[in-house]
Amino acid sequence: MAQDLIAGVASDRLAAFAAREAKRYAASRPKAKAALDKGAEAFLGGVPLHWMKDWPMPHLPLVAKAKGARLTDIDGYEIDDFCLGDTGSMFGHSPEPVAKAIRHQATRGLTYMLPTEDALEAGRLLREVFGPFRWQIATTATDANRFAIRVARAITGRPKILVFNGCYHGTVDDAMVELSNGKVQNRQGLMGQVADLTLGASCVEFNDLAAVEAALQTGEIAAILTEPVMTNSCMVLPDAGFHDGLRTLSRRYGALLIIDETHTISSGLGGYTGVHSLSPDMFVVGKCVAGGLPTAVWGMTDETAQRYEAANARRAPGHSGMGTTLSANPLQFACLRANLSEVMTAQNYDHMEKLAERLAHGLAAVIDRVKAPWHVVRVGARVEFICAPGPLKNGAEAAHAHQPQVEAALHTALLNRGSLIAPFHNMMLISPKTRKRQVDRLIAAFDEVLTELFR
Repeated sequence: MAQDLIAGVASDRLAAFAAREAKRYAASRPKAKAALDKGAEAFLGGVPLHWMKDWPMPHLPLVAKAKGARLTDIDGYEIDDFCLGDTGSMFGHSPEPVAKAIRHQATRGLTYMLPTEDALEAGRLLREVFGPFRWQIATTATDANRFAIRVARAITGRPKILVFNGCYHGTVDDAMVELSNGKVQNRQGLMGQVADLTLGASCVEFNDLAAVEAALQTGEIAAILTEPVMTNSCMVLPDAGFHDGLRTLSRRYGALLIIDETHTISSGLGGYTGVHSLSPDMFVVGKCVAGGLPTAVWGMTDETAQRYEAANARRAPGHSGMGTTLSANPLQFACLRANLSEVMTAQNYDHMEKLAERLAHGLAAVIDRVKAPWHVVRVGARVEFICAPGPLKNGAEAAHAHQPQVEAALHTALLNRGSLIAPFHNMMLISPKTRKRQVDRLIAAFDEVLTELFR
C-alpha cells in the first residue's frame, strides 16, 4: 500500500516526528510557559505582534538577552540565531557602534523635528553606499513604499502601480493584490478591506516580461514596484535579463521603476541594486539599515526629484500624505551613521557571504544525500531551503512549493537542537558575528532531522 507523501516525507512519519519534537520543546521551557500563562493575556491573541503567532512551537520562548548572533532565553538555552529578527538584525544584535550611538544620543534628546550633524553625515553615507539618490527617512519600509508610490502617482498622473504575484512590500495596501485564474483581485486574507484595490494596482507574475509590457501598454501604470528577488514565500530568483527588461519597458512606457531592497540588502554592499548595477528611479530599504533601530530610507534620482518638485509646486496647500512625526529623528540618524560607516562594510559582507555559501552547500549536500525533492537558494547572506524541486519561476510556483506541515516540524526540531530560523518561510541569515561553528551546528542538525524523515 502506497504511503501519502508530503514534500517527499511519509505523512505518518512526519506526524509522529512533529508530535515528538513539540513535546520535547514544551518540556524543555517551563519558565517561558508559566510566564506566558500569567502575563500574556494583556495582548490581543496573547502576543505583542500578531506575526509572533506564526512561530510553530507549542508556545513562544521568552528572550532574556541577545548579542551578536546568539539569543539566550529565560529557561537558560543559548540559541544560534539565523532568523535575526527576520532581517531586522541582519548585522547582529546590538552592533557595538550602533549601541554606542544610542547611548550617546539618549542623553541629547530622542526627537525634535530638526536636523543634526549626524543627519548630514548619514545623507552622505547613504549616497556612498546605495548611490546618488535624493533621500528621505521613514520609520518602516511599509511607510517608505507608501510614500514612494504616492510620489510616482503624483509625477506621472497615473493611478496604478504594477506589482508581482506573491510580492511583499510590507503592509502597504496598494501591494495587497494577487492573481487568481489570471484575474487581479484583493488578497484573500485581508482583514477589514472595503476598497477595491485593483482600482489602484495591477499584478502579473514575476519573470514574465510579456505580461509586464501588456500591463504597461494600458497607460495606467505609474510605477513598477518590485523586489530584485522574490523573498516572502519561497525565494524566486530573476531570470537573466529580467531586470534589464523591466528598466527598458518602464522607460518605454513612461512608468517609474521602484526597487524595494528591504530583504535583498543581504546581497552585498549596496544591496542587489549595487551588486548587479541596477538603475531604479526610486530605491527603498528598511529593516536592518540602521542596525536594528526602526528606520527605513527611500530615495529618488535627481531627474525623479525634479519631477517631484515640479508636481509639488502645483499642489494646492495642505497635507501631502507623506511623512510621520517621529520619522527622521536624531536617534535614527545616529544609528544610521554608525551602521553605514562601521557595520555595513565590505569586510563584513565578505564574511557573511563566505559563511552563507558554506551553509548553502552544506544544506544542499544533505538534501542530495537523502534524495529529498528539495533545493537550496542563496542571495548573498540569505539562504533558504525549499521543500520542493527548483528553481522556482514565479509567485504561483512559490506558493505551491510552500509546505507548512513539513516546515513547522523542521523549525521546531531545529530549535530543539539549538538553531532558530525564520518562522514565515525557511529563511536563514548570516551576520557579521555568525561563526563557522554555528553554521556547522545548523548543518548537522538539518542532517539529523532529514536523515530521520527520509530514512
